[in-house]
Amino acid sequence: MSVRLDELAEMIRDEKIAELRAELLEMPVGEVVDFLERLGVQDRAVTFRLLPKDVAVEAFDMLDQALQSEIIDGLKDADVAHFFDSLEPDDRVRLMDEMPASVARKMMRELSPRERSLTNIVLGYPSGTIGRQMSPEFVAIPEHWKVEQAMEKIRRAGDDAETLYTLPVVDRQRLLKGVVSLRSLISAPADAQVIDLIADADSVDADHDAEDAARLCADRKHLAMPVTDKEHRVVGIFTVDDALDILERAESEDAARQGGAEPLHRPYLSTPVLTIMRSRIVWLFVLAIGATLTVQVLDTFEETLESVIVLSLFVPLLIGTGGNTGNQAATTITRALALGDVTPRDVVKVLWREFRVGITLGSCLGVLGFLFAGIIYGWDVGSVIGLTLVSICVLAASVGGLMPLVAKKLGVDPAVFSNPFIATFVDATGLIVYFLIARAVLGI
Repeated sequence: MSVRLDELAEMIRDEKIAELRAELLEMPVGEVVDFLERLGVQDRAVTFRLLPKDVAVEAFDMLDQALQSEIIDGLKDADVAHFFDSLEPDDRVRLMDEMPASVARKMMRELSPRERSLTNIVLGYPSGTIGRQMSPEFVAIPEHWKVEQAMEKIRRAGDDAETLYTLPVVDRQRLLKGVVSLRSLISAPADAQVIDLIADADSVDADHDAEDAARLCADRKHLAMPVTDKEHRVVGIFTVDDALDILERAESEDAARQGGAEPLHRPYLSTPVLTIMRSRIVWLFVLAIGATLTVQVLDTFEETLESVIVLSLFVPLLIGTGGNTGNQAATTITRALALGDVTPRDVVKVLWREFRVGITLGSCLGVLGFLFAGIIYGWDVGSVIGLTLVSICVLAASVGGLMPLVAKKLGVDPAVFSNPFIATFVDATGLIVYFLIARAVLGI
């Protein structure tokens, strides 16, 4: 597919607009979106204007909010209003977060009263909460209704509702009583009571963290979950596709920060080079400053290195082993935190478990290091290497398991405290341990 997309990009450069339009008409919407994501700002605007209106609306809805904002900048006011109005309220709010405030206010004024009202519901919740991600367009079924009445309401709702497969059931005060599936309603007799078809519902408070709510929805394998206010009244619906989008963004952020960079929040090929540079440069400065600790340690133990030159040969091995061990532990615990397998309250259990893991790993590597270094450089040097590997593995595993929990407790992204910082910390402390063991064993 990438070959075909490259050929289409070549048509833009050669200004073969008629041929490009003919090709776009034959492409599935998903492939059109892939093509738009690979283009620069100007080429993307040109290509978007060539799409038929129905395809453009569908493709626009599938693009990342950053790209939607750029497309809006290049469209005429009438077109902007059309595409903005075509979005679901939750998608519209996410796009507004990408826009300048003045542009967002102007777009809101262009909306119909109904769409403006729905959008204001979502805007009323703080950023990062599930209320900001839910859809206020849902079909709630009163528990005292019959199936026939419920089906009539579903038919009238048509395409306006976010989903029709999982339906909240409410009492006369609109308090959530459970959910009913469309399959249950279709299978039941027309005169059956909805209350007899209710299933227990997992719901989330509108002020609940969006990522935690998305994880719950995905883990419980729900097609949709009701969102409620403090009084347990239904205020919106949260669907599995929105949950997967949130989890994908969270995974991207964690992966970027564990690698020492900020997330791009947009497709790589459509990201300007300067933006990519800015996402990395700050972390490189931080890590470069942190690496000076290692230099200071080497400078402090310079006399020890001069006394036994062979010790310097093992510095890369020990640094690499410590960094990798710490990163493994940090990645495991960060993932466990995201899945809800552990919480900051489990700090003692995690620390004890990682201590034992470190002892086991260190013992295995220490024996190999002792034998390898002992045979070639002498058993005294072998003892230093073996003991250091055990110590570094215990230290790195313990710190790597502890730091994400501390970060979570402090309200900081655990990924930030993971690989880059742990590697820098373990490098410096591991070398201190190494040279202290060397001085004790070798008597220098």
